Amino acid sequence: MAGSSLYRLKKDNRLLNAGDYGRVFKKATRSRDNCFIVLSRSNDTDIARLGQAISKKNCRFASGRNRIKRVVRESFRHHQAALAGLDVIVINQPAARSAGNQQLFNSLTGHWERCQRAKREKGAQE
Repeated sequence: MAGSSLYRLKKDNRLLNAGDYGRVFKKATRSRDNCFIVLSRSNDTDIARLGQAISKKNCRFASGRNRIKRVVRESFRHHQAALAGLDVIVINQPAARSAGNQQLFNSLTGHWERCQRAKREKGAQE
């Protein structure tokens, strides 16, 4: 149990208000595949923060949206140390509705790697 608190998603690790979301939407690095669109932007801290925009348009039933959100949170928890310093927003695509949990995890892992790569490249430019 002691190790589980390491990956706990705390309030500090979430985007909480419209201003936080707007800042990321305004000037973000985008990563897209058939399951998700992931937007990321540096946040000038050493904490990774997650926001989700899981729409009813792309997944009609609440149970499906909740499943997608659980998978996104779990994947983010496991990668939050590597994503430190980034604000990330995950948006679902229609294919996420019918994808299995493992397929969603694999998709998100690729997105997290692209976010890290974009952060490193941007840091090298500055």
